[in-house]
Amino acid sequence: MTVTNLIKRATAIFTLSIAMIAGVQADTPTTRADGVTVIHLDEYSGYFSAKETVAGLKAGEYEFVVTNKADKLVGFQIQSIDNRETLDMFPLEPGETRISKVTIGEDGVRFRCPINPTPWYDLDVIKAR
Repeated sequence: MTVTNLIKRATAIFTLSIAMIAGVQADTPTTRADGVTVIHLDEYSGYFSAKETVAGLKAGEYEFVVTNKADKLVGFQIQSIDNRETLDMFPLEPGETRISKVTIGEDGVRFRCPINPTPWYDLDVIKAR
């Protein structure tokens, strides 16, 4: 792991820690009548922020609503943890929002920005429905 990646990871952990200390709580993901669960992600320069909690997710259909909050081009890539198959990948212009609809199995998924490299965010604590 490079020094730059260590700094990015430490910054993300620090940001999360401050949010927890300040009492910031994430919303519970909404599951629509069609069974799709929606999770909103804001992408900044070097990290993601989730508006809903990503703990305790269940296998099923998901929409990741990704918004570029950086002042430059970024991207979104989501993969299966089990076989590293890319489920979706796209660029986002500054201020742009796009939706990634994926099926998450019990093995989980991971996501990152492939353009402005961020660490992988593993969603690997997925439960059976």
